[in-house]
This record gives sequence, structure tokens and C-alpha cells, in this order.
Amino acid sequence: MKRTGLQSLALYAGVIAVCGILLFPIYWLFVTALSTLSEIRSLPPSFWPAEPQWSTFAKVASERPILLWLMNSTLAAAGSVALSMIVSVFAGYSLSRFSVKGSRPLGLFILTAKMLPATLLVIPLFGIFRSMGLIGSLWSLVLAHSTLIIPFTTWMLKGYFDTIPRELEQAAMVDGCSPLGALFRVVLPVATPGLAATALYAFVLSWADYAYARTFLTNAQGNWTANLGITTMKGEYVTDWNEISAAAVFVALPIVVIYLFLERYLVGGLTAGAEK
Repeated sequence: MKRTGLQSLALYAGVIAVCGILLFPIYWLFVTALSTLSEIRSLPPSFWPAEPQWSTFAKVASERPILLWLMNSTLAAAGSVALSMIVSVFAGYSLSRFSVKGSRPLGLFILTAKMLPATLLVIPLFGIFRSMGLIGSLWSLVLAHSTLIIPFTTWMLKGYFDTIPRELEQAAMVDGCSPLGALFRVVLPVATPGLAATALYAFVLSWADYAYARTFLTNAQGNWTANLGITTMKGEYVTDWNEISAAAVFVALPIVVIYLFLERYLVGGLTAGAEK
């Protein structure tokens, strides 16, 4: 059905309005980082500082171990993604390709595990990690994040594997591939968009964590992640919100870069599971 000019105008206006609402917090975060404390507290608020304080970023980088925090966050997120993807690829492929007794209840159980809140798992995980001597180690974050990531990434990959014709694997096995060889040589290359979208989701979920980092790394300052480190910048009597905002910009940049790098895979990977 062809849209009229008025309908198209209304559609574009709606898209612009939604984008503005979604992007305004990011814009305001950047403006706060460039503003002085007096401008931040002024009423009515200033939508752009009179003299942008670019030096705030340099001050945060020099006075706070922001690079160490970012490195710890990167290591924890990368480890979580690697572990989650290894498990999810095999679990999702098994649920998609093999119909054995109990596979459906098992799949529903995995999906139900995703519904469990992180706060419900903190206490049992703390007990397990303490008995293993992992409290204060980034390995505790890798394992804890994986418990949240694997259920959802398994179902994301299962939905994507369902869209790949079985005939591709059968043809590969006729040519001499083993089932694992068909998975690695045929299925996974075709599933690249889905793998990229799933890995990006897993990375963002791990990167954004605060509850587990606060619980497992509180007394290990050398292993603090960025989200945990930023909370320590709040003063007892005075809080430099411009410095906190500048640190938050540093934390957001890696996600933006990764998204731009994987953007061409993201849309196709997220929507492919809905197609049959």
C-alpha cells in the first residue's frame, strides 16, 4: 500500500522523535563531562557549556586508573564471550538438529534459567567461588557472567541454526565430512551474522555488569572493572559529576566501536531467528 506524503512525513517525524529520545541521554552525558560544576547545577540547565572543559577527560585519565579498569572489563567480557560462545554453539546446534527424548524440556529449562535475576545467584555463586579461591579474581566474573549469558545466547543461536538448511550439512557429509567437520566447515561460516550478533549481546551484557563485580571484586582494587571503579569516584561531601561523566564516556566508547565494527552483521543476526 503506497503511503501518502502526509503519512511519510508523520513516519519520519516519529522516527526522528524516537531517535532523539534515545540519543538525548548520551548527548547529556557528553555535555555534563564538558561542563563546569556551576553549569551542571545551574537552573535552567545549559544545553551546551559556554567553555567546554576538554581537560576533564585528560584529568580523569591521569588521576584515575581508568585504563586499568577498562582493561579488566575487557578481559572479563572477552573471557565471558569466549566461554559462552563455545558452550552456546554446541548447545544451540544440538537443540536445533537433534530430536532426542527430553530435548524440548531441556530447552525450556535453559530458557527458564535466563529468567532468574542476577541477585538470586549472587549468594550461591559467592559460596562456590570462595571455596574455589576465586574471590577477587577476574575468573569469578567470567564464570558468573557466563551463567547469565549462556541461556539466552543458546536460544539465539538455536533460532539461527534453525534457518540453515540441513541439506548443506548432508551434502558436506556425503563429501566426506564428519558431523563436527560439517558444523565447523559449513554451518558456522554460514552462521557468521548470527554468531556476531550473539557475541555482541554477550559482550554488552558482561560489560554492563555491576552487581557481580561489586560482590566478588570489592577488596581487589587491582581487578576492579570500569563500572565498579566509577562508583568510587563519588565523594563523601562533594561529587565531581563532570569527571564521573567523562569516565562514563570512556566506558561507553569500546561498545560504540565494537557495534560499528559488527553493525553489518547485527541486524541480520538478530532477525534471522524469526525466519523459517
